Order: sequence, then C-alpha cells, then structure tokens
Amino acid sequence: MCCAYDAGEGSCEVKTEADSSDHAEHSHHDKPTPYLSTVDGKKFTAETSLSDYRQTHTTQNTCSQCNKCFSSQRNLREHMNIHRGKYKCADCGGCFASGNKLAVHERSHSGEKPFQCTVCGERFTTSRHLVTHNRVHSGEKPYNCYLCDKAFSESTKLNIHMRVHTGEKPYNCSLCNKSFIISSNLQRHRRSVHRDTIDELKQDENVRFECTVCNKRFTKSSDLVVHRRIHSGEKPYRCSVCNKAFNQSGNLHTHMRVHTGEKPYKCHMCDKAFNDSTKLKVHIRVHHMGEKPYNCSLCNRSFNNSGSLHRHKRYVHSNTADELQQGGIRQFECSVCSKRFARSSDLNVHSRIHSEEKPYKCHICEKAFSRSGNLNVHMRVHTEEKPC
Repeated sequence: MCCAYDAGEGSCEVKTEADSSDHAEHSHHDKPTPYLSTVDGKKFTAETSLSDYRQTHTTQNTCSQCNKCFSSQRNLREHMNIHRGKYKCADCGGCFASGNKLAVHERSHSGEKPFQCTVCGERFTTSRHLVTHNRVHSGEKPYNCYLCDKAFSESTKLNIHMRVHTGEKPYNCSLCNKSFIISSNLQRHRRSVHRDTIDELKQDENVRFECTVCNKRFTKSSDLVVHRRIHSGEKPYRCSVCNKAFNQSGNLHTHMRVHTGEKPYKCHMCDKAFNDSTKLKVHIRVHHMGEKPYNCSLCNRSFNNSGSLHRHKRYVHSNTADELQQGGIRQFECSVCSKRFARSSDLNVHSRIHSEEKPYKCHICEKAFSRSGNLNVHMRVHTEEKPC
C-alpha cells in the first residue's frame, strides 16, 4: 500500500500548474476581494481569478479516488501516479506524482543537500528552499499583508499571519474542541494534553520502523536513524567555531546563530527577533496568546513551556516525584556522590560539578560555562537582550 505525499502547512487542496500558494497571497495585496466562490467561500480580487478557480472544481478534473480537484487534465494525470504507485520510494514506501518529486524526497533518506548558500554555507535539498533562505541575508520580504502592511519572506508565513486578522483556526483537535492557527500548535497540544490517548491509538497503527533498544516506533526510516543516535551517543555534526557536536544537522545550524548573532525568526506582533524558531513560538504563546499547554500531573498548575513545568516538579513535588521514580527508573548513578538520574544526559551535566568542565565558551569574552543555558543567559550581557 502506498502512502501519498503532498504539500505541508500553507498548501491548499486545489492544485494549479503554477505555485498555488503564490497566487493565494498575491490576491490579497492592497486590494479588496469582492468576488466570492460559492463552492467554499474563497475570495478573489478579480473576476477572472474566480473563473479560473471555479474550473478547478469541475468533475472532469477531479480525482476519482480522493476527490482532489485540478486545473487541467495534465495535472490530474500526474496526480494519479500517486495512486498507481508509479514513483515509489524504496526506503519508506511513499508514492509521488513525478520522478522529480520522488528524487527530492529520496534526499531525506540519503541526507543529500546539493544547493548551498554562498553567504553562510548552509545547504538545502531543493533550490526553492535556498531561494527562500537567501532572503534571510538580503532582508527581502516580497509578501505583504494588505490589512496591516506587515511583510514576510515566505508566502506560507503571510497565509498564517492572515489568520490573526480573520480569526481562522483551521487545525482542530479530534479529541477535544480546541482549534489552532497553525498545525505545530495542534501537535504540541496533542502531545501535552492527549499523550496517553494518542499512545493507545498508535498501538494499532502500521508503524514499520522500530528501535531495537527501546522499541519506539517510527513511520519513516530516516526518523529511526536519527533516533538511534540517542542510544549510541553519536553526534556527527560538529561546530567549526567551538567544537560542540550535535546528533542532527538542524541543531548545528541553529547553534551557529549563537556565534553569528543571526536572529531570523521575527515576531509578527511585536518585531522581537530570535535565533531559534522554538523560542519564537514560546514567546508568542507567553506574551500574545496567554497559552499554557504544559499541565502538571500532580497538581492543577499549568505552564507555558516544558522547562518551567520540569522545574516546578523538581522544586514543588520532588518528594512525590522521587517516590514515583523508585524501582530502577533512575538508573544513571554518579560515581562520585551516588546521586541518581533518570536520563544519561542529566548525569552528564551533573558530572561537570565534580570535573569542573565548562564546555560552553563565550566567543566574545572567553568566559566558560558548564551549561548551554547559562551561556545563553550570559550572551545577553553582550547583546543587551532582555529575557522574554
């Protein structure tokens, strides 16, 4: 059985020969949208655009197997290759509409990234991703909101931003009544609120790639490869500035911004910038949405980030937590003071107290720290950044 792959967040159900997302956002630019589609309520700035959109809903260009609509027979024929399994990935079984799309996907297994930025050296799997990345250096923001004049470097970011104005929350939790603006917020909600329920549902799913150490299961072999590094301790991606190593290339790319000072993730509500997308998401939840998705299982308190929840449990429920973790769960013991830990990474951090090792060094003043978090706090002395 083939698993069909399609565009991610920001894509639309209707396919056009050109990039449908680009057409969507340019239809908003500084113009009213008086032409309304009676099919789904979508609005357009020109009658011709509405006419073209209607053509995509004609039965002659509709897939008989999944009911997706296309603007031409050519696009429909290409789409049918997914159902026929003509272009099938030998690693994970995913099916694709064309050989080119399969070739791009196969890079997720091989790790090949043939497109390199001439400014910072970062590499990408597709030329489109490189074009988008180059706007980080050029500062180009070609996609403008017609309601508040905010500009964005990517069309998908504009589409997500528009939901702030419309109040649209298209990502609905199937386990409760909450809705979210972006899919990542829904996924975070499901992990933190419905974890037990989801784990039960996953037991019956056809997840083919299983870790031989901890039995965790994955839908993609590439995810299993990355996961195995947790057990092996392998960290193949090393920083050329401070020699710190990482088990994922993405983590190294994020780390490099500590040295370059680059902060490409800007809040569209207050213009505060961050070097990590996760920090931006936390900032939006804390300061603009008031969301607190991390709930303490031992009391009724909620927190806006997992770190605050973990600290709360350590300091408020330490005795209760110790009782719950008896029976060998804290299997990592310090050879110096016999203190025990649930994770080997926590033991490694603790061991630096005895060894006085300080592997995290400030590249500006040479001061060193035993924890990366302490270095991040210290860097604010140089950047004059205030904690969010």
